[in-house]
Amino acid sequence: MSDTRTADLAAIQEVLAASYQAWAAGDADAMVADYTADATAVLPGSLRDGREAVRESMAEGFAGPLKSTSTWNRTLGVRFLGRDAAVVVSESGILFGGATEVPEQDKVHATWVLEKREGRWLIAAYHNSPVHAPAH
Repeated sequence: MSDTRTADLAAIQEVLAASYQAWAAGDADAMVADYTADATAVLPGSLRDGREAVRESMAEGFAGPLKSTSTWNRTLGVRFLGRDAAVVVSESGILFGGATEVPEQDKVHATWVLEKREGRWLIAAYHNSPVHAPAH
C-alpha cells in the first residue's frame, strides 16, 4: 500500500473512531462533525436526508432510547474508489445498559461511503441492515 493510501486509511479510521466516541458521549453535534452537508443515512424504515436530519435524529435518540449507550464496531473491509472516495463495510451494534457484547440477533452490517473533500475525509452516506434477517 502506498504512503498516501496508508495515510488515507488512517484518516478514515480516525473519522469512524470519532463518530463512535461521539455516540458514547451522546453528542449529536460531534456525531455529525465529519458528515458532508448532503450526507444521507438509510436505516431499516428510515431515510435521514442531510447532515442536519442525521443530527436531529441522533439528538432525539440520545435524549431518549439511546441515552447512555455506546456501540461495538468491527471493520470488515475498506476499498478505495478512485483517489477521493472509499467504502467501508463494518459489523456493529448498540450496547445498552453497560453491556459489553451485542447479541448476535442485534448486530448490523453497515456500509459507510466516505469522500475526500479539500484534503479531509468525510462521511457522505451510511446504511445499515440486520446481520440476520428476521424469519417470515
